[in-house]
Amino acid sequence: MKFKDYYSALGVDRNATAAEIKQAYRKLAHKYHPDISKDPKGEEKFKEIAEAYATLKDQEKRDAYDTLGRHKQGENVQPPQDWQQAFNDSNGGFSDVDMADILAAFAASRHAGGQPRQRRPSHGQDYEVKAPITLEQIYAGGEIDVNLNLPEYDQQGLIHRVPRTFRVKVPKGAEDGQRLRLPGKGGQGSNGGKNGDLYVIMVVIPHPFYRVSEKDLFIDLPLAPWEAVLGATVQVPTLGGMVELKIPPSTAANRQFRLARRGLPAANGEHGHLFAVVRIEVPKSSTPAEQALFKQLATESTFNPRAHFNIGG
Repeated sequence: MKFKDYYSALGVDRNATAAEIKQAYRKLAHKYHPDISKDPKGEEKFKEIAEAYATLKDQEKRDAYDTLGRHKQGENVQPPQDWQQAFNDSNGGFSDVDMADILAAFAASRHAGGQPRQRRPSHGQDYEVKAPITLEQIYAGGEIDVNLNLPEYDQQGLIHRVPRTFRVKVPKGAEDGQRLRLPGKGGQGSNGGKNGDLYVIMVVIPHPFYRVSEKDLFIDLPLAPWEAVLGATVQVPTLGGMVELKIPPSTAANRQFRLARRGLPAANGEHGHLFAVVRIEVPKSSTPAEQALFKQLATESTFNPRAHFNIGG
């Protein structure tokens, strides 16, 4: 019997796990499939890796194969004595028998009546996908489309990427990193097994206005110098729409105004707050008339913002 190095054919170690063997096979099968590969020996290699996988994916066949030990590819080997009984070969001749046939017969003989074992249902693989969501969607809830390519396998075990679109409901108060489970939307089950699940992971998109701190939001509120000094009523954007905020006279930079319950909602129905942080902005340019007014202010005002520098001086 000519020895065939199945582990080498799949490019895996002899101690490889079933998952590693399966992964290696799918990669090589896709590479050398006759409908895909341009390699003139692609079909031959495809058959070789298919035969190797058929043995190594079956634990009983693999166990039997491993008893042969390590040999060079094509080397003549003599199977153990108990194989002769299992193979029902009274002459004990294995020289003209293919290794794959011997392994298949040996594995089948291990079952009562020589009947091949039934394949057990296999649960489909679970998958995860990240989905970007906005603060507006967290605030009000909504729906998003999740587009992805899910792997599906044909009868030869070849992987095919199939585009899928799922309509996902974003719960009000969703959080960054929250996982939404879509039962049965993952990988296909086999032999009557259930499909796997798809987990959609919420990823919050940075907002141009708001900074997030748990359920509270912070927004920079630009004020002109005269608004800060004289006071004003200004419009502040919130996730629920624009609201008016009254700015008292002599408002300093970095002062925070709390807009109650204008932050993000929580799953229990409570809301965080929105904090408007004052930033004093000056004009990037000014007209001669404006400059004249500022000069008049500078002349008449006794305000010294650096008075604390004169301590002890």
